[in-house]
Amino acid sequence: MHRTKVFKSKWGIAAGLILFLISAANQALFGQSFDIPNKKWGLSFGNSPEFTGLRFNFRDNQVRHIRGVNITLWQPRKDNKDSVIDGISFGLIPGGGTLRGVQIGILGASAEKSMSGINIGGLGVGCGGDVSGINIGGLGVGAGNDMIGINIGGLGMGAGKNLRGINIGGLGAGAGEDIIGVNIGGLGIGASRNAQGINIGGLGAGAGQDMIGINIGGLGLGAGRRLAGINISGFGAGAGQRLTGLTICGFAAGSTEVLGLTIGGFAVGGEFLKGIHLAGGMVHVVRGGQMVGFAASPFNYFRGSQNGLAIGIVNYAFRVKGVQIGLINFVRDNPKYLKVLPVMNTSF
Repeated sequence: MHRTKVFKSKWGIAAGLILFLISAANQALFGQSFDIPNKKWGLSFGNSPEFTGLRFNFRDNQVRHIRGVNITLWQPRKDNKDSVIDGISFGLIPGGGTLRGVQIGILGASAEKSMSGINIGGLGVGCGGDVSGINIGGLGVGAGNDMIGINIGGLGMGAGKNLRGINIGGLGAGAGEDIIGVNIGGLGIGASRNAQGINIGGLGAGAGQDMIGINIGGLGLGAGRRLAGINISGFGAGAGQRLTGLTICGFAAGSTEVLGLTIGGFAVGGEFLKGIHLAGGMVHVVRGGQMVGFAASPFNYFRGSQNGLAIGIVNYAFRVKGVQIGLINFVRDNPKYLKVLPVMNTSF
């Protein structure tokens, strides 16, 4: 008998709690709230516009400022862009205008203006403005402006302006302006302006202007202006103006200027080469260009000046201020009988 009374009592409490929550949810749908002990702080059920404490709501609407723990079932309405949530936001798709603290969305988390702190979304995390802190999205993470911190997207991530910090995208990572830090994309990474730091792309990595740091591309590396640092590519690496540092490519490396130690599986080429250049097929200088330093390949083909030492099976240059060593050595501007010599040649 005693057990029966306890059982009924427990069910009575549970039923009462369920009725209470349904009533609170109904109030929330109509923009009202039930608050304990008052409308400013404590415990709130419903759409309280300004509250501090523990708050439950179905869907935020025209909220001004919430401090504490904000638990919502669904994403906010569109007229909630000026709201500020400080503390912990939790739900299927928590959101607001400005979110600060810990945001955890079972499906996702989003903000109109900014998100800062720890931002986690089962599918994704997104913001129309800035995102900063630890940002993790099951599929992706995105920001309309800057994304700063530890940024991890299962498929990818992107920022309309700058992406800074530790940036890891399962498929890729990209920025409308600069990408700075440790930047890793399963397929690739890219920046419209500059990429700086450790830049690793499974297929490739590129920047519209400069890429500087440790740059690794499974197939290729490219920069519109300058590629500098340690550059390693499975196939090729190139820059619009200057390639500098240590460069190792499975097939070819080239730029207008190539400076440093450059190794190409088949070719190294450019207009101005300075440093040490090694290739399995050819080291090439375009017409009117210059090689300064040391070059070694089966065919060293300089349609300009050679200043330094070239070792190959066949060496060709317009002018030589240095030495060619190889089976056939051709200096175009030499006197007639000194143009082609075996073993060694120079300008006479």
